[in-house]
Amino acid sequence: MQCTLCSSISKPFCADKKRPYFRCTECDLIFADPDTLLSQAEEKLIYDYHENGPNDVGYRKFLNNLATPLLDKLSPGMEGLDFGSGPGPTLNLMLEEKGMKMSVYDIYYAPDTGQLSCQYDFVTCTEVAEHFREPDKSWAQLIGLVKPGGWLGVMTCMFTKETADDFNLWSYKGDPTHISFYTPKTIQWIARHFRLELEIINDRVIFFRKPADARQR
Repeated sequence: MQCTLCSSISKPFCADKKRPYFRCTECDLIFADPDTLLSQAEEKLIYDYHENGPNDVGYRKFLNNLATPLLDKLSPGMEGLDFGSGPGPTLNLMLEEKGMKMSVYDIYYAPDTGQLSCQYDFVTCTEVAEHFREPDKSWAQLIGLVKPGGWLGVMTCMFTKETADDFNLWSYKGDPTHISFYTPKTIQWIARHFRLELEIINDRVIFFRKPADARQR
């Protein structure tokens, strides 16, 4: 099986009642068999049941795991994009409350592709990367949205153990829309491949910085 991130050889890793999973021998991405993925209509139906929103104190607290360290890197007036903002956009409002200028994009709920035609001082991507069907294309798109010198803030739960048994017991895998899983090695591969500076805050929050001398796309 060809890796959906780096196109290297991937080997069978494990299987559950829903699908087999593969693990890349090069970038360490773990991904669901592409032939077993939900349709976009089935996927959206699951998202429609999400009840997170800006009035949810618990949800705001969760997003602050990324927002708080990100704000330490930003200045008021900077322009950002929340990529994959979901049915109840919230992070964009939290950052606007701190003086940022925000846009949102979501393939289902805010599908204005005009937001993808420019670059931003920073881009956020919270609980989205695990849904990537074609992570090679999606990561390239995300990084292309960041200005030289800018930041990409990502939230996704990394797999930090090793065995197939550990993976099968991992609750994060249970969501049928979660299909791409990253280990610290995968995150390091992404940073090297796209020539980004990397800061891993914890096993769920990751920052990439595009060098200031990076070429504009």
